[in-house]
Amino acid sequence: MPRSSPLAASVSVAVCVCVSVIAQSAPNDAFYRGWVIRAKYAYLQYDVIKSASWNANIRGGLLHNVVIDHVEQFWPRWISLSPVERAGFFSSSDAGIAGTISFPNKLGEIYTTIVNGPGYTSRETDRFKDYAARLTLTPLSGADNRIIRTLALSGWTYVGAVASAFVSGGPGQIGPVGSSLPRTRSGVFVGVRDPRLSAGAEWDTRKDGGETGANTAAAPRIEVDSTGRLIAGFVAVKPFQVISDKSTFPLGLVARWDRFKPNTITNGYINTVIGGLTLDLNKKSAISLDYQEQTPHSGALIAATKTYFLHLVANF
Repeated sequence: MPRSSPLAASVSVAVCVCVSVIAQSAPNDAFYRGWVIRAKYAYLQYDVIKSASWNANIRGGLLHNVVIDHVEQFWPRWISLSPVERAGFFSSSDAGIAGTISFPNKLGEIYTTIVNGPGYTSRETDRFKDYAARLTLTPLSGADNRIIRTLALSGWTYVGAVASAFVSGGPGQIGPVGSSLPRTRSGVFVGVRDPRLSAGAEWDTRKDGGETGANTAAAPRIEVDSTGRLIAGFVAVKPFQVISDKSTFPLGLVARWDRFKPNTITNGYINTVIGGLTLDLNKKSAISLDYQEQTPHSGALIAATKTYFLHLVANF
């Protein structure tokens, strides 16, 4: 009999469910009035290829968006949302389908999605879908240094659309508007991750379409665009373990800086600063004492906040 190809499919089906919250729906929700279980991740996974070199799978359901969970492998989400999610680019999870291709020798992966767009906290709101892809390369995966070999270089893009506010028309309007408004994002990320040292930096951009006017003859509808930009960098380090491989002292330091400019044609921008101490209680739990500051500059329309947090994370 002929030998099987090294890329032959090893087919399996996996189910992942992560419950986000159990809550009562809004009293004015015409869809359902009662208690609901809202899932964040709940999908079926079909392993198309599973071998010692190449791997590939497809997923369907509530699944990871294109880049947020990738950055969370480097940044501790339990302290704060990742920069892209905190800046409101999109939700970390959405309903749709996705596919992953993993390269041999841990050299990287391609992750693609087709999702509804509004995120896991809302059902579909229009007929348009959002398309996204991320390419991650780990070119030094064969290096001897445990930190250097985790170096990841990622580029991603997200092409989406939303319906016009006048999609259904209305009294006095010129007519319904069936065309979409752009909702696109893209970015690059570079990072390393190790229990002793994790760091990352990213540059991201977003474009959102908007409308002015009332879609009437007296006040016609006019499309407007706004482009935002995000720059961020962070580090989480256990200095005693970096200095000495024999050290197990679990004290760590965490620091992060974000600058988000909601609209590049205006002067306003928002700075986010996070800094603090972390302490590993054991392999599955840790605490942090951290300071988080969000400040508007040059007329940015957001309230300033300065807060101290005591965070605890426990994995089961």
